[in-house]
Amino acid sequence: MLRLKPGEKRDKGPQLEPHQIIIRPLITEKSLHQVERHNAYTFEVNQYATKPEIKAAVEELFNVRVVKVRTMNRLGKPRRFRGIPGRTANYRKAIVYLHPEDRISLF
Repeated sequence: MLRLKPGEKRDKGPQLEPHQIIIRPLITEKSLHQVERHNAYTFEVNQYATKPEIKAAVEELFNVRVVKVRTMNRLGKPRRFRGIPGRTANYRKAIVYLHPEDRISLF
């Protein structure tokens, strides 16, 4: 995996600001369980964001210390709208593990 150094240009996708990387928190039963048990928070992130960029964005936006980041690309689910089959949008999901002393107050 290619690691970007500070000031180095990306091969793919635009340069992103922290508020462009984190799109929204994902609040589900499973994500709330991870918050309580593992101090892990789930976010929908920009499809071009890398793990170091996600880590830096969460640290800057929420003023916390990030221990680990896990990412996955989620495929959209098949849905029907007025009898016409379709799909919901694909998205990238990140699970961010925080230092045991840190918390994010959104959840």
